[in-house]
Amino acid sequence: MTARNIAFDPPGPRAAVEEGQAFTPRFDRDGLITCIAVDARDGRVLMLAHMNAESLARTLETGEAWYWSRSRGELWHKGATSGQIQRLVEMRVDCDQDALLIRVEVGGDGGCCHTGRRDCFYRAVVRQPDGRAALEFAGI
Repeated sequence: MTARNIAFDPPGPRAAVEEGQAFTPRFDRDGLITCIAVDARDGRVLMLAHMNAESLARTLETGEAWYWSRSRGELWHKGATSGQIQRLVEMRVDCDQDALLIRVEVGGDGGCCHTGRRDCFYRAVVRQPDGRAALEFAGI
């Protein structure tokens, strides 16, 4: 079975989704599921992206992270052009199977953000004295 024709069973009853062993990812109305990627070595959150059924299947089949680019409307093999291939170490699903957490080892220079940083979460949202929110660069 190839990634192009793999199918995921639809979610069953709540008890089965929350306590069973069947992997039945719940894709949203756009056919996507949220995926958080963390560094397998230190647990640092690297990025948040989305997968559709095909990118999820390709990730499971190849052992490398594939995503769905909402901005480009196409499959995205993370690191294919940058060398920052994300090798899948572990995949977890949340309690209601509508979000994924993947632990990855990052190739190339170890970064993953298109800005050249190690991760995409490099700014903190802070409240200003006037009550407005602003961004500050975070030294994580």
